Amino acid sequence: MDNKFDIGIIGAGPAGYTAALHASVQGKSVVLFEKDKIGGVCLNKGCIPTKSILHSSEIYKQTLNGDKFGITANNVTLDYSKVIERKNKTVETLHKGIELALKNAKVTIIHGEAKIQDKNTIFCDNVSFNCTKIICATGSSPKIIKGLEFDHKFILSSDDILNLEKLPKSILIVGSGAIGTEWGRIFNNFGVKTTVVELAPHLLPIADTEVSKRLERIFKSEKINFYTGTYITNIQNKKISLSNSIETEPEIVLVAVGRTPNIKEQIDGISYIGDVSGEIQLAHYGIKQAIEFIDGTEFRKDLTPSVVYGSPEIAWVGKREQDLEEGSYKKSTVLISSLGKAHCDGNTDGFIKILSQNNKIIGAHIVCTEASSLIQQLTIAIQNDISTDKLKETCFPHPTYSEGIFEALFK
Repeated sequence: MDNKFDIGIIGAGPAGYTAALHASVQGKSVVLFEKDKIGGVCLNKGCIPTKSILHSSEIYKQTLNGDKFGITANNVTLDYSKVIERKNKTVETLHKGIELALKNAKVTIIHGEAKIQDKNTIFCDNVSFNCTKIICATGSSPKIIKGLEFDHKFILSSDDILNLEKLPKSILIVGSGAIGTEWGRIFNNFGVKTTVVELAPHLLPIADTEVSKRLERIFKSEKINFYTGTYITNIQNKKISLSNSIETEPEIVLVAVGRTPNIKEQIDGISYIGDVSGEIQLAHYGIKQAIEFIDGTEFRKDLTPSVVYGSPEIAWVGKREQDLEEGSYKKSTVLISSLGKAHCDGNTDGFIKILSQNNKIIGAHIVCTEASSLIQQLTIAIQNDISTDKLKETCFPHPTYSEGIFEALFK
């Protein structure tokens, strides 16, 4: 094998495999190194397997509560092993698809642990690879915090939680970011006694405060126990003491306090993309970084949309209300309960909030079914500097959730 390549990429997650595919289209020779599985954290330990399990949990919950839709299901049972089996099949299907795409693109894939020797040399399995340019896309790992180190039995990481063979009777989740919130919803949907502990004053602290408060209302209505402004002070024989003087004895603990880039230090002359870059840790952000690096197609990093999945979905882009000076902006809010489609579906909780200045949208925050799709309409509007008056000229279909955006424009 010729060990000279135009581009060498370490890490075959969304950032790495996207860079490889786009470089190949340009006619560049590419070698891609992966010590684990193609697809990275997103496909194997994050986005995809979590959403697969979440979907199963929602179907289970909807089936149990079908009476209000005129549907009665008797003897509903849950086989969690089948949930995991479906999750694994979903991951494997997508895994094969990415591998096939890389193969068709003539990308050389090396399975092994690669190390950077210098800005043009990668060493793997006692072989040196000379690369005109090296990209590091080695991803991230669950963050470890003192006193809550993973033992992978009682104290689990977001990687461990995917490998459960059966559901626990109770769980304590530390952290209420996207990972903690989604898993809180998953376990609660499956009937597991769920408690969430968050150090910040509100759940989902990275979101707009009004979104965080709505999530707290949702958690209360769903009977998900949570404590904000709270932390663990002691663990003794699986008995956990909290800073608010409450004690609890969950069957397991999930620590979901973020992720740490898989790197000790950056090397001059090497390009870092994806989670390892230390920037926004979202798969779609890493994908855009890869395209920007390979194709030169720039993107607005400050307009990277965020989504938290579950029912209802949560999504936002742009400025949060707490980031703005009072009186400097206009806020337009539409309650989801005002939409016909929401009543048809029985999903009336949530809102669409649009923040604007000088007739231009600067931020959007959505809590509702299909929020993950709706936020893209507003992202396009913001990025293309489309005025609210111009958007009013657009015809939105009825009945839909998207017409909530249309209604907000007239508030």
